[in-house]
Amino acid sequence: MFNKAERIIALRNLRPKRKEGFLKVISIFSFLGIMLGVAVLIIVMSVMNGFRTDLTNKILGLNPHITAKPYQVTKGENFKLLLKKRYKDFKISESLTGEGVAINKENTKGVLIKGVNIKENNNIKFLQEKILAGDFKNFNSGKIILGNELALTLEVSVGDNISLMSSTFINTPIGKIPKQEIYKVSAIFNSGFYEFDQNIIFLNISDAMGFFEKTKEDLSLEIYLDKPIKADFYKKEIEKLNENYYLYSWTDLNRSFFGALKVERNVMFVILTLIIIVAAFNIISGLTILIKNKTKEIAILKTLGLSNSSITKSFFLTGFTIGFFASITGVFLGIIFSFYIEEIRYFVSTVFGLEIFPADIYILDKMPSEINFFSTFFIFLFSILITSVASFFPAKAAATMNPIKALKYE
Repeated sequence: MFNKAERIIALRNLRPKRKEGFLKVISIFSFLGIMLGVAVLIIVMSVMNGFRTDLTNKILGLNPHITAKPYQVTKGENFKLLLKKRYKDFKISESLTGEGVAINKENTKGVLIKGVNIKENNNIKFLQEKILAGDFKNFNSGKIILGNELALTLEVSVGDNISLMSSTFINTPIGKIPKQEIYKVSAIFNSGFYEFDQNIIFLNISDAMGFFEKTKEDLSLEIYLDKPIKADFYKKEIEKLNENYYLYSWTDLNRSFFGALKVERNVMFVILTLIIIVAAFNIISGLTILIKNKTKEIAILKTLGLSNSSITKSFFLTGFTIGFFASITGVFLGIIFSFYIEEIRYFVSTVFGLEIFPADIYILDKMPSEINFFSTFFIFLFSILITSVASFFPAKAAATMNPIKALKYE
């Protein structure tokens, strides 16, 4: 593609003379700009991919894929049997959710109270792998399970008693007062999902029914699929079977969030791509100045018979080489930083006392990263394309130079 003479000229162009120091500075800034642009773009895309994947896995682990809530008093158990008979691959459990207040001495916290059947509920099975203290074996009547963040807020540990206050009222000689029950902490988990660990308490489903004064017909059905991606399809199918239930899927609950995440990812890609484009303009400036300084040499080469094509190729190769090696270096740095992004975050936070990626804002308790090698390769090719286009036009201008006029004005 490039002959020996073209490669020699390009190599000499990459080694500017001492008097061409400004040209060397432009070349260095072009290299650094492209390198940093590619590296940061890969890091940001990897973090965004990791954030989406980690968040999706936690959402699927902590939430049912489809939830069916009764509009009115219905035979919920019969509907459960109907679903099991029709969809043998479904895992179905009953649940009851309500709001309440958790109290321990002077510490109080508004919480979501969820009654579950530990043997059927997939969320509980997911949390069994996240236990910090206690166990689920003794999760029976009078016991509760809560997250580590909530445990810290209430200042409780396994074996302690806490009081739960419901939104329902009971009649007493002094009037109506909120219903209040005492439960013992059976286990404490850390899901890695800050909001979840801070705001939910699990009860045995029979306790929850008594606590909220509900019957079996008031229970919701939680459906778990082998392929959660098909949740919306099955939701529409199930809606046709019983109109007394309101159905929603995990995608319904998180559609706006994932949509915002996608928009943010695309915006970040566009913004960081502009860094590469700006760096590519430095290549144009550098080659333009180089061609101006090499006017005499270009004229002599043309006089000696070097073709316009060879001159174009030699100067194109100069700019392309800068862009190619800058892109390669950027890809290497981007992958290395993406692999160790959590360790880097922890180091910076510890040494400088900065709170980077706070869990109460970003939901997750660590900075995730997932390198998509297809996206990385695309970023590399995109960078090469931009630098190639930036190198072509000045190189083409060098080839159109008139050797006689060039020597006349030298």
